[in-house]
Amino acid sequence: MRDYLAGHWTLVLLWALVLSAVDFCLMAVDKRRARRDAWRIPEKTLWLFALLGGAPGGWLGMRAFHHKTRHWYFRYGFPLLAALDAALLLWLRLG
Repeated sequence: MRDYLAGHWTLVLLWALVLSAVDFCLMAVDKRRARRDAWRIPEKTLWLFALLGGAPGGWLGMRAFHHKTRHWYFRYGFPLLAALDAALLLWLRLG
């Protein structure tokens, strides 16, 4: 499996970039809705995109929009997942 993913490294990177962009946008939309007291994006959705490879974008969205920063599981979970995503990409590329 590792050899296959390493052989298609650019697709794995593209996957991570797209999911990061989606998670970043979800954070922006959810913050905007929170300010307007509108229907919110479920936390499960934010976590799903983070777990599938979008944690770097979600973490950047948290920082850019000051969103979900009071929740310890977001404050520590998203950076941890982002670091794991980066480590996985490096392992596939360099390993």
